Amino acid sequence: MRVTRLAAALALSAAAGFGLVACGSAAPAASGSSPTAAQSSAAVASEPSAGSPSSAGSGSAAAAGAVLRVAPSALGQIVVDGKGMTVYMFDKDTQNAGSSTCSGQCAAKWPAVSTDSTSPSVEGVTGKIGTIKGADGKNQVTVDGWPVYYFAGDAKAGDTAGQGVGGIWWVIGPDGKKIGAATGSSAAPSATGSGGSSDSAPAASSSDGGY
Repeated sequence: MRVTRLAAALALSAAAGFGLVACGSAAPAASGSSPTAAQSSAAVASEPSAGSPSSAGSGSAAAAGAVLRVAPSALGQIVVDGKGMTVYMFDKDTQNAGSSTCSGQCAAKWPAVSTDSTSPSVEGVTGKIGTIKGADGKNQVTVDGWPVYYFAGDAKAGDTAGQGVGGIWWVIGPDGKKIGAATGSSAAPSATGSGGSSDSAPAASSSDGGY
């Protein structure tokens, strides 16, 4: 009888112990699941939203600068593009004509200042801004009704090598008016002696890029 009771008691103890072990092993699993969920939430929260790069990119594009702006030079305040390259007007064009007369070899030497927009943004330029259909079919920028161009001979921002070429190409002021040879004569001193003419250097021929 005593052996039977002892066996029964041992069986109950073993069962109770197994139950405690089972409960104990389940508890960590349940508690362990919480960090996993928390880590997942943190990972999702740390990921940038799909719109963030686009927003940053559009902000950078907006800050990229105006198509035209104003910069100081030896000729005074002149109109340049967003990268500081000087722009020019052409005397053979007609103001407000809505077209350019520079094409072919002329356009190769004097590329049009073009834009993707029909309402290009500017900074500091007070002359009326517009666009026409350029010789290359793109939107060519106009300032005060004059189509504007680059000069292939300008190598870097601030260069004004195209000023006065052929007596028909000129840098322009913020109001869109040309800055003539007299204004820039200090940058191109006369080749004559002190007793010679004070006129600016003779105009370049068409072969020099005047057209």
